[in-house]
Amino acid sequence: MSAAPQTLLSMAQAVAEGRLRSRDLIEQALDRITNAHGEGARTFVTVHTEAARAAADESDQQRRQGRPVPALSGLPVSVKDLFDEAGSVTRAGSRVLEHALAATQDAPAIANLRKAGLISIGRTNMTEFAFSGVGINPHTGTPANPWDRASQRIPGGSSSGAAISVTDGMAAIGIGSDTGGSCRIPAALTGLTGYKPTASRISTAGTVPLSFTLDSIGSLGRTVSCCRMADRALSGQAVTLADTTEPGTGSAPRLAVLRTYVTKDMDETVARTYEQALHRLEQAGAILTDIAFPELETLPDLNRLGGFPAPESLTWHARLIEHHADLYDPFVLKRILRGREQTAVDYITLRLRRDALITRAAERLDGYDAILMPTVPIIAPRIDALHDEGFTPPPTSCCCATRLSPIFWTAAPSASPAINTGRPPSALWRWGSIGEMSGCLLSRHGWNRH
Repeated sequence: MSAAPQTLLSMAQAVAEGRLRSRDLIEQALDRITNAHGEGARTFVTVHTEAARAAADESDQQRRQGRPVPALSGLPVSVKDLFDEAGSVTRAGSRVLEHALAATQDAPAIANLRKAGLISIGRTNMTEFAFSGVGINPHTGTPANPWDRASQRIPGGSSSGAAISVTDGMAAIGIGSDTGGSCRIPAALTGLTGYKPTASRISTAGTVPLSFTLDSIGSLGRTVSCCRMADRALSGQAVTLADTTEPGTGSAPRLAVLRTYVTKDMDETVARTYEQALHRLEQAGAILTDIAFPELETLPDLNRLGGFPAPESLTWHARLIEHHADLYDPFVLKRILRGREQTAVDYITLRLRRDALITRAAERLDGYDAILMPTVPIIAPRIDALHDEGFTPPPTSCCCATRLSPIFWTAAPSASPAINTGRPPSALWRWGSIGEMSGCLLSRHGWNRH
């Protein structure tokens, strides 16, 4: 018996060819979500059981009748709990919003997914208000990383549930937000591919914001092709079963390897895996060049007052904090309140310095197809090692955010494909050029499979 399809493409092909029904995929996902021995209860905060079944039956009926359907019709997708879905309360992983009114319409990104035929299986857990790269949530629990699950390691965040929904077969693709790595960090720590498009490529309307400047809508999937197809669906573009790439087409890419700042303090496992991945790329014919980017050393200073997320999130949360501060995760609340440390001059200066960094990054990237770097410098630590941090920022969060700073500061698109070595999960960054279209970075030369 052939293995069950796991990628978006293989699932779509199986359904299109009649080897599987949409209802089969939905029931399989629901079985895994409700498995008492699994992570479903910590991965999902809401499950759309009956709505998903009804949508699957409709998709199957349309296929039986020979009616044209979208290529991704009937496939299960998970939606992070900060997107509006008509009829659902958008809690953003919090207690403070649990009694809010249900959304009356889908966020534009979610509406585009439905138009593409994808079926929302449910809403996934996340770090409260997306303000951490660790993935811990004291209100709803924390889903465990599939690697070394017995040790209960962090999934990464803030799109923690989105990652586990895919690793554990509860969804074909996970939709998340990414401000400073919230799709790419959990993807790297759990062995998936994570993707952040160029900022503002996909509408963030109908989402709970973290940073108006840096927020973007991304995805987590098993392959780069999965994320490419999801990106097209999220942005309202047509998706076909030809939306995949083959390796070895086109000229060899010129890849810059960033050796300063982002490679500091890597643990031995990540460093060894990273170097092996670079070697594999060279063996496949890619042209690698080591580069320095000394301007990145200024990022800690630029972020010393909380960067953009602190003041911009405080703008959204100020009234809620005034009346319900006791309902917040203390760690997240402290990060939001750092917005009070910035003056108007500080904030404007921050924007100007970011503009200058974007210009410099474009110059550094000129002539290269992408810049490579490790996604995170460590393997996933145990959840219980971080649970009692209280008001002290977990060092893991700082490590993760440090590596991602170049990407979210420049607003460039970036993909984090997993490096499959049999060791603890880790990943390699591909940082594209400023303003590059998502499909170009994800499919350039078909080299994502090397």
